[in-house]
Amino acid sequence: MDSEIYSKYEIIDAHAHIFPEKIAENATVNIGHFYDLPMESCGMSKQLIKSGDKIGVSEYLVCSTATTPHQISSINEFIARECGHNSSFYGLGTTHPRSENIEEDIKQIKTLGLHGVKLHPDFQKFDADSPEAFRIYEVIEGEMPLLIHCGDNRYEYSAPQKIANIHKNFPKLKLHAAHLGGYQRWDEAEECFTDFENVAFDISSSMAFLSKDNTRRLINKYGVENCFFGSDFPMWSHEEELERFLELGFSEQENRMILAENFRRFY
Repeated sequence: MDSEIYSKYEIIDAHAHIFPEKIAENATVNIGHFYDLPMESCGMSKQLIKSGDKIGVSEYLVCSTATTPHQISSINEFIARECGHNSSFYGLGTTHPRSENIEEDIKQIKTLGLHGVKLHPDFQKFDADSPEAFRIYEVIEGEMPLLIHCGDNRYEYSAPQKIANIHKNFPKLKLHAAHLGGYQRWDEAEECFTDFENVAFDISSSMAFLSKDNTRRLINKYGVENCFFGSDFPMWSHEEELERFLELGFSEQENRMILAENFRRFY
């Protein structure tokens, strides 16, 4: 891609995963197996920056997910350390519905200077609208945003309706719904999300599967002002995802909003 095309835009990657170097390769391979997709890169911080530099990414929302409660503290500390080493990183912490002390998990996230919570119901094996998960939302509503994985046609844990139920029950919770509200279940997501106050959507892991027309329709339905660009690193390359996005044909102002301005306003 001609660098002149994207050099005029500030670009924020609103959805990226990183892992400690000693486990990054295995973690990346496991994600690839989970989704039956080849991974573009290995999920290390230096690889994320190397990929993002190719399109001039200025900031990255970085996160990881605790698949079991005993991982929570170490993951939060890792994300905070990486943010300390990389000024372009904007970190989210994690917790788990089966944690013995969610309040302490959230306190740790705040103390470490992280900016929100990342959950992945399919990896963590909980229903997004279960009473156990509601314990988390009760603690963070009005305090910090939630980035949550949405959708998978193999599971019901993160079905779009369950994500919409979070917003219905916690309207003051700032909800960042990943993958245009429903990975591989975009028709359901389009029907479920009808109220967008305090809800935003990233477009990661969507454009490779949807037609340009369907991607544009979803973004326009949710509102250009409510959507973020994201790579879902290490799933996709930044160059490839940006090329797909620019081919959607939004105006320069709309591109600026989705590529950076909406993220800054929401977070």
